[in-house]
Order: sequence, then C-alpha cells, then structure tokens
Amino acid sequence: MTSYLIATLVLVVIATLSGLALNLQWGLGGLVNFGLFGFYMLGAYACSLLEMQGVPPLTAMLLALLLTAAASALVSLISVRLSEDYLAIVTLGFAESLRLFISYEEWLTRGTLGIPNIVRPYADLVPGAWRDLFFLGFCLVWLALVFVVLQRLARSPFGRLLRATREDAGVAEALGKNVLWVRARSFALGGAILGIAGSLHAFYYTYIDPTQFTTILTAYAFMAVILGGRGSHAGVLVAGFTVILLLEGSRMLAGVIPWLDGAQLAAIRLSLVGVLLLAMLIFKPNGLLPEYRLGPRSQES
Repeated sequence: MTSYLIATLVLVVIATLSGLALNLQWGLGGLVNFGLFGFYMLGAYACSLLEMQGVPPLTAMLLALLLTAAASALVSLISVRLSEDYLAIVTLGFAESLRLFISYEEWLTRGTLGIPNIVRPYADLVPGAWRDLFFLGFCLVWLALVFVVLQRLARSPFGRLLRATREDAGVAEALGKNVLWVRARSFALGGAILGIAGSLHAFYYTYIDPTQFTTILTAYAFMAVILGGRGSHAGVLVAGFTVILLLEGSRMLAGVIPWLDGAQLAAIRLSLVGVLLLAMLIFKPNGLLPEYRLGPRSQES
C-alpha cells in the first residue's frame, strides 16, 4: 500500500508540473498548446539519450530542460502569425511529427523498442528500500521550485505583460510592447517545465517508449488548469493533486466492487472526472482558486 501511494504521488507531481507549464502558456499567455505531450516526450527522450551517452543523470536533465525550452521557443516563432485554434493545430502537428520521428528513427531513439535501464539521479547513494521515497522527495523539490518561480513571475511586470497580451495583443503592441518576444519567452519557459516533467517521467519508469506519450497527457494538464482556475498557479497545484489522485485512487474501486471489469472501471473513473469538470464549470467557472489580479493600493488618510 505504501509503495502504491508513493507511486501515485510521483505521478501526481509530474502531472501537476505539466499543468503548471500549460497554465503559464495558456492560462497567463493565452497560447493554446495541444501538443504539450510532444514537448513532454522530447524532454524524456533527450534526457534518456544523453544519459545513454554517459552524461550524469542530473546534467542530462538540465540539458533536456534547455533543449525543450529552445524547441518550444522555435515553435512559437514559426507560428508567429497564428493564434488560438491555428496555434493549437500547429503544436499538435509538431507533437505528432515528433512522435512519428521517435517511433521510426531507430538509429537514434531505438524506435518502438524504447530506451531501458534509465538511471535516476543519486540512485547509488540511497538504499534500495528507500529509492522510491527519495525520488518522490526529488520530484517534490522540483515542483516546489517551479511553483515558487511561477508565483513570483505572475506578480512581476512580465506576468502582467503576459496577461495584457492574452487579453488583447493588439493593444499591448500599440503600447510599444514586443508581443513576439513575450510569446516566445512564455512558450520557452513552459517548455522548460515540460522538459523537467518529461525527465522525471523517464527517471521514474526507468524505461520509455513512444506509446507512453499520448494526448491523454495534454488532457490531464487541461483538466488541472480548468479546475484550478486559468491563470492561477495555486489553483493548478490544488487541482493537479485532486484530478490525478481521483484518477489513480479510483483504481482501488476494483477491490471494493469486485464485479467491475477493467473496461467498466476505466469508464467510471473518467465519468467521475467528467462530472467534476461539469460541476466546476457550472458552479465555479473561474476555478477553485481564481487568478491573482493586481488591485489598487488602499490610500491611507
């Protein structure tokens, strides 16, 4: 039971990191990213391939972070004239193209055979019985670091500029702001976070293949942002834990209701999430914790 709880919490942390990345790009910046799973996959494969070449795990993770950030910025620059639905199509096309490349270019990625024997950071310093718990702590440190940075960014001038371009990019540009730079920077920062999440995914499973990276990863991230409140990092943090714990914890229903088969259980789990989303959209359309807004300072008499 303890091992299952640790495994669930690791998945929750990784999914929440993806939600925070999407919240920066879409929640604050208004840039729809349906190809989130592709950048996530790029981070996982870059980290794993670098490690196969003898790069230390933590260094490989940092390099994967930088590569994913650069790829995200490049995609945003390529699609400079696109917005909303069209940008979503471009990001989805990039992700699918990358998945096909990884699946068929065996000389580089081992294709559908996948990459085995991925070593976790500092694994040799921790006794075997404590490795999963240590890795959970490692993931939580990254989550805390990303959350603190994003909270500070949301309250910074750049965060206010992100919200301004989200609301009306034309007005922001008319005021002399470089919208293209804002767009590329927000996409790159979100990509860096996805690089972290993808690397942690590879470290946790110690084996990756293309079938692990599907659009369901994007769906989980959108669930977290919608439930938590678009633009609210604290809301995404709460919602990420709520959604994934609900999805993973509901697996225990198989023991409580033994006549359910796997297909029925999966349908019930997704139905629970769907009902939760509908209820939130009806009763709390701004999410669990609405977006932070800078208000006027009170004047002392």
